[in-house]
Amino acid sequence: MDLGIAGKTALVCGASKGLGYGCALALVKEGVNVLVVARGQEALDDAAQRLAAAATGGAQVQAVVADITTEAGRAAVFGVQRDFDIVVTNAGGPPPGDFRDWDRDAWVKAVDANMLTPIELIKATVDGMAQRGFGRIVNITSSSVKSPIDILGLSNGARSGLTGFVAGVARSGIASQGVTINNLLPGSFDTDRLRNTAIGAAKKTGQPIEAIQEARKKTIPARRFGTPEEFGAICAFLCSVHAAYMTGQNVLADGGAYPGTY
Repeated sequence: MDLGIAGKTALVCGASKGLGYGCALALVKEGVNVLVVARGQEALDDAAQRLAAAATGGAQVQAVVADITTEAGRAAVFGVQRDFDIVVTNAGGPPPGDFRDWDRDAWVKAVDANMLTPIELIKATVDGMAQRGFGRIVNITSSSVKSPIDILGLSNGARSGLTGFVAGVARSGIASQGVTINNLLPGSFDTDRLRNTAIGAAKKTGQPIEAIQEARKKTIPARRFGTPEEFGAICAFLCSVHAAYMTGQNVLADGGAYPGTY
């Protein structure tokens, strides 16, 4: 299927690895020019080289080393490229823990990274998209928005706030101007974050990492973890011309782990 977005320009955040990289990879394979941003120079340079090698249709890859959750980081990105047709927001989730241990600073940091940063990126790009008559914004959030995880309270709270905001703004005037905003909710995907969580659980319980991971897979009807590549393919579809009638939605990709009907 031709997604109809060749030649468009995308900003993909947190794109040096994991789900962000998967999204950037799917887009460059569709001929989309991408600007990728992440904090680590070495990892981002490596990712940019691999993306350039995979690009089709002459798609260009630019890379900016910056912390997108800061005002300075966003300024660095917009200093290189001001207008985008596609924006994929993504930032590392806050750490797990007991809510009794989180002070105000922990909450502010979580909300700043996982709610306010996507809102700032939407605010900076959405009007230009509307003027040009095309725009796709995809926020990478979490399956915990639908099925909260007690030890991920910081993430539950911050990402749920973003979800509520998107539900309103996606249905505002921009919906009639060719701009969609959707959230993509990952469950268990084979990423560094998942592996680090397994390592932490292994240290705490004394069980092998492999046993921890196998036990988690058994809680997923698909009996496996997702891959960044298949996550990226879903993202690319949401950015396509074919998804023009989808906006304000929370698209869950979790191998069937969420047990609810709705």
